Amino acid sequence: MNVTEFHALLDQHPAARIVFVLPDGGMIPPHAHVTEVGRVDRRFLDCGATLRQTSFCCLQTWVADDTHHRLTAGKLAGILARAVQPLDLAELPLEVEYEDGFISQFPVVSGGVHEDALVFNLGLKHTDCLAKELCLPPAKDDGACCGDSGCC
Repeated sequence: MNVTEFHALLDQHPAARIVFVLPDGGMIPPHAHVTEVGRVDRRFLDCGATLRQTSFCCLQTWVADDTHHRLTAGKLAGILARAVQPLDLAELPLEVEYEDGFISQFPVVSGGVHEDALVFNLGLKHTDCLAKELCLPPAKDDGACCGDSGCC
């Protein structure tokens, strides 16, 4: 889900509660705060020496001991609205950062209305080799892993 799609749902249901469902079916506590709206730009060389860039919008959540705090869709829409233009976020994919023993980032994969809440389902991120054509082991049985590519 990108920022524009997320923001549209918030704007359409300003009184709704926000629910973030983790990939394991658990939930980010309902009293979580959104403490940052950020643009994350990552430039890197893959193992095949290709220069790449990825960008996404990250909502950082923080859980404090004020268990009566609740973030409505309208309040989150206002927070997000202040960041969209100066950070050029509109078309970027959206991720939620959450700490529960360790910090993790989860892509927002879907969202919808359920009773009085906007429910956003979070997915998993995975590593990948972006130069498989250079780095996968050859189809021969000589035990060589990477040949001369230097990718391993």
